Amino acid sequence: MAGYEELADRVAVYPGKMDYCDVDGERVRPQAGGFYGGWITHRVAGPFKGGPGTMGW
Repeated sequence: MAGYEELADRVAVYPGKMDYCDVDGERVRPQAGGFYGGWITHRVAGPFKGGPGTMGW
């Protein structure tokens, strides 16, 4: 599909489903709740949707 050539031969993973995932040597924290596939590192600022009490934002 035109415009998505850079994504060819790539895969996406949920870090919470993996044993662990690293980004530039830092182990990421999966986004809470199991629904979202967010990758949280020290460079990503919250708040993060998915934890208890975060429904209905």
